[in-house]
Amino acid sequence: MIDAALVAGVRAIAHRAGAAILEVYAGNFDVARKDDRSPLTAADLAAHHLIVAGLRTLTPDLPVLSEESAGVAWAERSRWTRYWLVDPLDGTREFVKRNGEFTVNIALVDRHRPVLGVVQVPVSGAIAWASSGQGAWHAVADGEPRPLRVRARANPLVVAGSRSHGDARQAGLLERVGEHVLVPLGSSLKFLRIAAGEADLYLRLGPTSEWDTAAAQCVLEEAGGAVLDLAGRALAYNTRDSLLNPEFLACGDASTDWAQLFAAH
Repeated sequence: MIDAALVAGVRAIAHRAGAAILEVYAGNFDVARKDDRSPLTAADLAAHHLIVAGLRTLTPDLPVLSEESAGVAWAERSRWTRYWLVDPLDGTREFVKRNGEFTVNIALVDRHRPVLGVVQVPVSGAIAWASSGQGAWHAVADGEPRPLRVRARANPLVVAGSRSHGDARQAGLLERVGEHVLVPLGSSLKFLRIAAGEADLYLRLGPTSEWDTAAAQCVLEEAGGAVLDLAGRALAYNTRDSLLNPEFLACGDASTDWAQLFAAH
């Protein structure tokens, strides 16, 4: 069982990171480009440094893998059994567009599975968190925690879609679910919408990295949902040299065989 004090400490770190992001968001900022052409801002770096320092104080013996310090050799990383996996600013494209749809993601991974997850929304101050066997929870700014729980599959299905990604193949696969309403949404907010019983499915065919999904996967799983590759296996972490996820789906109602629905015919 994850210690409650540890969860509280990570939540506090996430809130501080969110505040640091908002300081940059409130002013003018430059946008650099990484090698993969994805955007990078001062907010990403400010949140990264704050989170890494906070986690190292909280758990000095655990390594931290962050999107902004991901160059850890597989030879070293393959020996890790328990570590922090962080996306300091998930949804930098949405941050640059100033639409508010970005989050802070912090996960504790133990033996390839996320066992603690915290997702904080800087613009609203809302936060969601979960740890293994302890359920998933959500609180608005200064509000009381309330439990998160997925819902039975709705009709029509509500599909949370990426605000910045999507293609004809994805649209074709979604036709297989029948009547549905597509709700565009950025970052880990898609997972949270499903965990709160306000959406049913998120299908992701484009590239994502492990830090994009781990924290929100823990929240969604503890809320009764699942995050699966298209063969129906739960996403696993730190299993190979690459930090890219396979194509995946996040769902609420686990009684539906979503993977079979999207399998090639």
